[in-house]
Amino acid sequence: MYRQESDRLAGGGGGAVALRSRAYARFDSSLLRRGLDRTRDLDLIVDLGARIGSAEWWRGLATCTALCASAFALAPSYRPLVGQTAPALGDAQWQEMRAQTIAPSAYGADTGRVAAPTPLVEELAETPERPQIDITATLGTGDGFARVLTRAGVGEEEARRTADLVAGAVSLGDIRPGTKLEMTLGRRPNRKVARPLDRLSFRAKFELALEVNRNGGQLQLLKKPIAIDETPLRIQGRVGSGLFAAARSAGAPPKAIESYLKALAQYMPIGSVRSNDRFDLIVEHRRAATGETETGSLLYGGLDQGKKVLRLLKWTSDGKEQWFDAAGVGAEKKGGFTMPVQGHLTSSFGARFHPILGYSRMHQGVDYGAPMGSPIIAATDGTVRFAGWHGGHGNYVQLQHPGNMQTGYAHMSRIVAKVGQKVHAGQLIGYVGSTGLSTGPHLHFELFQNGRAVNPTTVKLARAAQLAGAQLARFKATLARLLTTRIGG
Repeated sequence: MYRQESDRLAGGGGGAVALRSRAYARFDSSLLRRGLDRTRDLDLIVDLGARIGSAEWWRGLATCTALCASAFALAPSYRPLVGQTAPALGDAQWQEMRAQTIAPSAYGADTGRVAAPTPLVEELAETPERPQIDITATLGTGDGFARVLTRAGVGEEEARRTADLVAGAVSLGDIRPGTKLEMTLGRRPNRKVARPLDRLSFRAKFELALEVNRNGGQLQLLKKPIAIDETPLRIQGRVGSGLFAAARSAGAPPKAIESYLKALAQYMPIGSVRSNDRFDLIVEHRRAATGETETGSLLYGGLDQGKKVLRLLKWTSDGKEQWFDAAGVGAEKKGGFTMPVQGHLTSSFGARFHPILGYSRMHQGVDYGAPMGSPIIAATDGTVRFAGWHGGHGNYVQLQHPGNMQTGYAHMSRIVAKVGQKVHAGQLIGYVGSTGLSTGPHLHFELFQNGRAVNPTTVKLARAAQLAGAQLARFKATLARLLTTRIGG
C-alpha cells in the first residue's frame, strides 16, 4: 500500500513523501464528493411567497434574517466630523467687506463701491464725459431744422451753419415731418460749452440722403443720391361681396380706393357694380434701392363688366385735373347748369293734362324719369331756401342762386339738404321718389327767374369736357402705356 501510493504520487523517496501519503490515506475522498453533491442541490435563494411553512421556506427566512443582521452589524457609523470654523468678523472688517460687494435694492443697495478707501484712491473733481454721443432726433410738424439740432445739444451758431449747408442742397420746407436725424456729438473742452457736431445723416427726400461730416474742423456736406424705380403698381381682382373690401384685400391703399369709387360714381351708379365684375387699379409707386417703398395717388381705374369695360385715366386739362374715359370725355361739366339727375325726359314745360287731377293746367317745370332712390344733385351753386313737405310737390327742396334765380326739386323720397346750407354744383341734396301728386318715381325740376317760371330746357346745360387734337393723342398714348403695366408692378 505504501509503495503503491508513493509511486503514484511521483515519489522520489524521502520521509516527506511517506508522511503525505499516510495523511491522504486517512482522508476519504468519497465523503467530499457526497458533501459537494448536497450543496450543489441546496437552494439558498428561496421564494418566501411560496410553500410557506415548509422546511425550505424556514431555511430561506433564516438566510434572509442572517443577511439583514450582517448588513446592519457591518454598517458604517455617521458621526459628524468636527472641523475648525472661521471667527466672526468685527465691525471694521464687516464694513470693509460689504463696501466691495453688490447688494440688492431690498437691502438698501448702498454697497458696490469700486474700491475701498486706500491711500491710492483719489476723489474725482467731476464725473468724466464720454468722448462721443450718438443721438437720434425727429423733425416735428412745424419744427425748424436748426431748432431740432439745438435741442439735441448742438450749439446755436453751429446749428445755423449746418442748416444753411442743408438748405443749399434741398429746401428745408421739403423735409418731411417725422424725418429721423442721426447725429454724433464730439468731445468738448469743458461742460460750459456745447458739444461740436461731428456727423449728421438723414433722408432729405425719398431719392436723396444727406450727410454732414467734420473734416479738419470744418463741416462738409455730402449728397448721396438713391436710385428709384418708378414703375406704377397695378392691382386687379374680383369685386365679390364688396368693391372696397376686395380692393383692400388685393393690396390697394385706402385713399386710392376712395379716389377710384369717386371716379366710378361720375360715370355709373355704384350700385350697378356686380360681384363678378373685375376692378383694375394703377397707382403711383416708387421703390428705392435701399428697400423703402412709397405709394402715391391713383392714376388709372378700370371696371370690366363683361360686355362693358370702363377705363378712366386722370388727366390735366385747362389747368385742372379730372377723370376722362378712354374716348377722352371728361366727367366734370363745363358751363351752364348740371343735369340734376341721371334720367330721361318724361314731361315737358307748359300746359298739359294732369294725370291725377284730371284737367289741364300749367306744368311749371320738366319731369325726368329715374329709378327710385337715384341721387339728386344741385344744378348749380346756391343756398337751400326751403327743404320739406310742399303740398303736391311732396318732399321738395328749393335753392336760391345769384341773380334772383331759384331752382326747385320735387317728389323726393328723402331730403339730404338743410335750410340755410350752402351747396355746390353736383352736391347731393336728396333722392328720387314719388311723394305728393305723382304717378311714379321721377324728379320734377323747375326754374324761376325773378319769381317767374322759366323753361329749364331753354337754359344752357353743362357739357362734358372733350379732349381733342394733340392733347387727345397724348392722352391715348399715356393710357396705352399704363395698360402695359404688369400686375403687381
